[in-house]
Amino acid sequence: MIYTVECSFADPNSEAEWNDFYSLEKLPALISVTGFHTSQRFRAITDGCPVYLAVHTIDGLDVLTGDEYRQNGGGNFARWQQHITDWHRNLYSDIGLAPAVNADELLVLCASGPEPLIQMGLEPLAMQAVALEKFPERRWLATLPRRNAQRVARLEGLYFYSPMTEQLTNTRTISTGTSK
Repeated sequence: MIYTVECSFADPNSEAEWNDFYSLEKLPALISVTGFHTSQRFRAITDGCPVYLAVHTIDGLDVLTGDEYRQNGGGNFARWQQHITDWHRNLYSDIGLAPAVNADELLVLCASGPEPLIQMGLEPLAMQAVALEKFPERRWLATLPRRNAQRVARLEGLYFYSPMTEQLTNTRTISTGTSK
């Protein structure tokens, strides 16, 4: 399943430190949790959406309610909580592993349907919200070569994200196909 966490951050004075914490400490802690398979973090380059997006591949909702998640990855934002705004979490139906988005690519999200992505020559992955906020109920995601972004960046309803990190993988679960 695909687990997304979106938010903005309201304190420019501590934002760099928060980003270092999230990218260098939190993501590695999350990927160590049994049931997490991939994790990657993004920054929006378009308006109209939260600034930050984390996309994880996990086994299911029970991963997020377990003790290991709470102890190793969940939460841990107390120091920055007052500055986190526009925070949203969703769990989407299984689409396999989330695509790894390279430095020369962008992640594109659309909630209005797959057509704009198909018209761009992309192969959208359909996601159906199944837990947590469940909004938007449906989303499509695709990767776009960065060199093509200029010609499509103004299309309404599309949100473009630049990777802040490489995709982390839990080699225990990727190599064996299981989280056990």
